[in-house]
Amino acid sequence: MPEPVNVNISTARLALVGDRSPGVRAHTRIPGLLDALAQRDQLVLDAYWIPTQDAEAADALTGFDAIWLVPGSPYRSEAGAIAAARTAREQGIPFLGTCGGFQHALLEFARGVCGLSGVDHAENRPEGDDLLVVPLACSLVGHEGVVEVVAGSLAEHVLGAERTVERYHCSYGLSPAYLNVLRAHGLRFSGVDEAGDVRMAELPDHPFFLATLFQPELAGDGTRPHPIIRALAAAAVDHAAAAEGSVPFSTRR
Repeated sequence: MPEPVNVNISTARLALVGDRSPGVRAHTRIPGLLDALAQRDQLVLDAYWIPTQDAEAADALTGFDAIWLVPGSPYRSEAGAIAAARTAREQGIPFLGTCGGFQHALLEFARGVCGLSGVDHAENRPEGDDLLVVPLACSLVGHEGVVEVVAGSLAEHVLGAERTVERYHCSYGLSPAYLNVLRAHGLRFSGVDEAGDVRMAELPDHPFFLATLFQPELAGDGTRPHPIIRALAAAAVDHAAAAEGSVPFSTRR
């Protein structure tokens, strides 16, 4: 067994942006996953739940080392969910968006980067004329499915594979009509299902920005964090280490 290295271990601050509810299975899973990260991987996260309404404030996410836009849509505040994704994107803060977080991260990118200010989410505004996020042809609530992962992507690096089976609990996804414009502005679609529909997206020039329509927090029995959640935690700890001038997790042995 290698001898421990004497380093200053940073405790990273994680913002869990979402409207916490005991009725949302993902929310009840997250505390146990954070405990497992600390015990199994020595990735210690100081997590704070930030309701979407509170996330609207300009300084709501100041000082956090990672932002996880968690499932549970429709959110009480679409603006707060959008603000969380925008803050992470613009400030280089490690970001994970799962399920509704995936959908709102794409909505933020479309509005804030692509100039598509009029696009909407069908769950929030079903009467909208310009829907970026639309009902899926077949609901994925309670389903599992294969995801094909793009070689060389952050997603592949994190998962260590080009094919994975993941759990879903959603009924909305990206409209194919917007694939080209989002891609042209720098968004990378790094995972698709067997029909070619987008299931993962990332920002290649960002330290860590990953969004998944599936829910990695629902994988397994909750005692072994999904590789995507572990990767977010590692990125958060590295972000904290950089701020404090201590040794990043990625160099520890």
